[in-house]
Amino acid sequence: MPEETRWLDDADADAWLHLVAVMELLPSALDTQLGRDAGLSFTEFLVLLQLADGPDRTLRLTDLAASVNAGLPRTSRMVARLEQAGLVRREVAAGDARSRLVSLTPEGWTRLSEAAPPHVALVRKLVMDRLTSEQLGQLAEITTVLAQGLDPARRVLGSTFAARARPGLSAPPDGPAAP
Repeated sequence: MPEETRWLDDADADAWLHLVAVMELLPSALDTQLGRDAGLSFTEFLVLLQLADGPDRTLRLTDLAASVNAGLPRTSRMVARLEQAGLVRREVAAGDARSRLVSLTPEGWTRLSEAAPPHVALVRKLVMDRLTSEQLGQLAEITTVLAQGLDPARRVLGSTFAARARPGLSAPPDGPAAP
């Protein structure tokens, strides 16, 4: 016999619907800005961001797919588009002919460097600057708990959770262009 439904009370429903509204509205706003300013989707920007943060600005395609929460076929198609635009390159992994490595090219580094400042400005405008320091701390705590429940292995954006500067997000993507 199924468990009885534990319905949301009014406060729960309000919190849930506000979270749903943010989940629906924020990606569209980010996609619009990045498309206009950099010719990238938000997910493509995340791919470049993840590669910039990877060792030697390179990740296995399977790890890259997991880190941006996209299936392997979708990520492969996205990487093909980015490769055609000269922003990334793919190569066979040494010692494993079935595995592909994806690397950020100098052109990809430049695109990320140009895309990051207006993106960060929009993130500040839509989220960060609307919250107090205390609320930002609460947001970090709340989203950490939610993310741990949804992704206990921390595969989505996992490499970016380390306490260090993140090129293109919490630090300018300066320094030498990608190899």
